[in-house]
This record gives sequence, structure tokens and C-alpha cells, in this order.
Amino acid sequence: MRADGTATPVVRTLTVGVEEEFLLLDQAEGRPALAAPAVLTLLGGDPHIKAEVMRYQLETVTGVCTDLAQVAEELSRHRTLAARAARELGCHLAACGIPPRHMPGLSALTADDRYRALAARHGGLVAGSGTCGCHVHVGVSSRELGVQILTRLRPYLATLLALSANSPIAGGGDTGWASRRYRQWSRWPTAAPPRAWRSAADYDAAVCHLIRRGRALDERSVYFHARLSPRYPTVELRVMDTCLSVEDTVLLAAMARALVALALADMTRDVPIKALSDRQIVAELAAAARLGLDALALDPYTARALPQRDLLEMLLPRLPEPEPIALLLNRLARRGTGAARQRTMWSQAGTPRRFAQLLADATIP
Repeated sequence: MRADGTATPVVRTLTVGVEEEFLLLDQAEGRPALAAPAVLTLLGGDPHIKAEVMRYQLETVTGVCTDLAQVAEELSRHRTLAARAARELGCHLAACGIPPRHMPGLSALTADDRYRALAARHGGLVAGSGTCGCHVHVGVSSRELGVQILTRLRPYLATLLALSANSPIAGGGDTGWASRRYRQWSRWPTAAPPRAWRSAADYDAAVCHLIRRGRALDERSVYFHARLSPRYPTVELRVMDTCLSVEDTVLLAAMARALVALALADMTRDVPIKALSDRQIVAELAAAARLGLDALALDPYTARALPQRDLLEMLLPRLPEPEPIALLLNRLARRGTGAARQRTMWSQAGTPRRFAQLLADATIP
């Protein structure tokens, strides 16, 4: 029950799944290592560890999880397996949103027909797409309900990005951004916030329009920051950087699931939230990418402008079952975000080689 006596849905009834993307960096110089095919061969076809767009990337996927302990266990196991295989091939597995040194470009493209088709249509964008995100799937009972949830998640996209920001170092130096990945990724014509669609039919029409105009190859390459999954019965939140540690990722999974639960509760009780314009949401995302949790955002309930860290503090009492999230947020506050920790590592490392080693050490639980 809430403080006002109204019932809330139990968060644990919502399933969650997580996809994490990683870099492979060579141990000698910390450069992107085109070793993913060899790593995957060494792993013997593990269905939870997959190729990504570039051969210096890997993706891990959890199963459908019903609690955060299961999420943490699967994330830890997949990271450990992938890192062990990478080490055998002279590479580091690095949980980092963008390569800390220069990207190799299209010469690193994974040998896959779909990726080749993407490169043929969007060559320049694909060349710079070797960035790593974290995608959280939350189960929903219908696509119609999913579209309504997307509308209520719009104000929190920047908050999720600020929490996950983990890509300040790129091109061999500090970029000044907490999430340089977001800036790179948002060049894609479909990398945008979801609109406030009225129905699943409206959502589908928007997707089809983008494909017909050539702005997307197919439904899978419509890269809304939050979307209805093209493959699963889920709402997929995909605006976030891949996280430096497993605990950071668990926090994102918990927050995403809680925000969906909050949306369901508010819809049931007809609780209004402020309708933010697309321009306002894009501006908040840009601020979060630059400043992380220090960026300003509007509270969708009160319309007050607050730093993201204060917005999170005000949000907590509204969430169903906030205690696990409060604990994880307190731990994050003590150790710093991924971006803050990366900057500390960069200042201490002295060389790109040492920085890559520190990233790899932080990646493994």
C-alpha cells in the first residue's frame, strides 16, 4: 500500500530481461580488437553471448527474469564467461559505452547480411556505430498497454541516461560528456524519444512511415529510445549506456521495471503527469548526456526543474517497492557513476594500455 492508502501493483510480477553490449580491447595498446568471431567460437555457441555490429563488440542477453537476484546472477555469469574467453585471445572485455581510442570504421563490420544492408544504406552512421548500450525489457500484457506506458516513460528517459552515463573517454581523451555514446548514437535518424501515440496502430504507422522513407531498414532498426520490442512482448528501454559494473546494470533493471509499475499504477488511478514536448525531452537528454546526474529536468508531477539526482530522490516515494532501488542508489552515490569512475581511472592510468586494464577489472564482478 502507498502512504495514501491506495494499492500498488507488485513490481515482482513484472518480468525483466537485460541486453548488455561490450567492447573488446587489445591488451597491448587498448585499441578495439576485432576478435568477436574468435571469442564466440571459443565459447562454443553459447546462446546468451552474441555478435554485434562490429567485430570488436559482443552482446550478452539474460533470460526472462522474475527478480533482481536472478538478473544479477545472469549478468555476472555472462560477463565472466565472455571475459575469460577474451583473455585467452589477448583481449579485454570492457563495459564502456564508446571505444576510448579511435574506431576502426567499416573495416570492422561483422560479416552478416543485415549489417551489410545497414552499411549499404547508412555507411557513415554504421562506421561510427560501434558504441555499447544497455537495453532493458519489461514484460507487458499487450501492445496497446505498451504504447500507453511508453508515453508515461518519456519524462524519465533522461534520468535513465544520467544514471547509466559511462562513456566520457573517446578519441584518446576526455570528451567533456558523461555519455559521449549518446551523442554518437543520436545521429541515427530514428534514435529519438517515442511520441505520445494514442494506440498501437498509431505506433505501427509511425514505424512503417520511417521504413518507407528509408530512414530505417526494418522494424528492428527503428531505434526509439524506448519502444515496443520487435521480437518480444515487452517495452524495451534502450537509451542507456552499457554500465561499468553489474550492480549499476541491476539498478537500471530495477528502475526500468519500477517505472513501468508506476506507470501502470498511475494509469489505474488516472494520475496525470505533465505532457513534455519532444523538444523538451530531447533537451533534457542532451543535458543528461553532458552533465549526468547534475543535469536539470522537469519533475513530471510538479513541473519543477530539478537536478536529476534530486528528481530521483523525489521519485523514490512514488515507486512501488522502492527499498531495493534506494539501496542501489545509495551505493551508486558512494562509488560514483560509471562516467565519474572512468574519469578517475583515466587520470590514474597514465597510458591507454593501463586504462583498458582498469576498465576490464571494473567490468568483472
